[in-house]
Amino acid sequence: MPRREPPGTVATNRRARHDYEILETIEAGVVLRGSEVKTLREGKASLQDAYAVLDGNDIVLHMQIPAYSHTGYDGHEPTRARKLLLHRKQIDQLAARIKERGLTLVPLRIYFKGQLVKVELGLARGKRAYDKRQSLAKREAER
Repeated sequence: MPRREPPGTVATNRRARHDYEILETIEAGVVLRGSEVKTLREGKASLQDAYAVLDGNDIVLHMQIPAYSHTGYDGHEPTRARKLLLHRKQIDQLAARIKERGLTLVPLRIYFKGQLVKVELGLARGKRAYDKRQSLAKREAER
């Protein structure tokens, strides 16, 4: 049975749930340029090698959004860092948890919520090889 995605979803990072144990999810806005939003509306984005990092007092998303097909000379850089919009208190809490426990921020999906582009971040801990085998065996048993 194919996996159903919520409406408005542009891209999902299915590999993240295999490689990481997701402890908590956070919704954040993304600062984008016009041509980037148009590209996302076309459904052309990849979270394959995407990651989020703490950069000073901000959280920054590194992902690839290809150039818009109908743009002129003033397009956007496909791999530029994009600032995430979160409240200061949320950023401080995430920064503390990332530094303290060795957790990481993994983008799980990017989607439209009305007119706004949002990214779902997962606060995650990396799985070891035996953890991955256990989760595969569990999924097969449930099937």
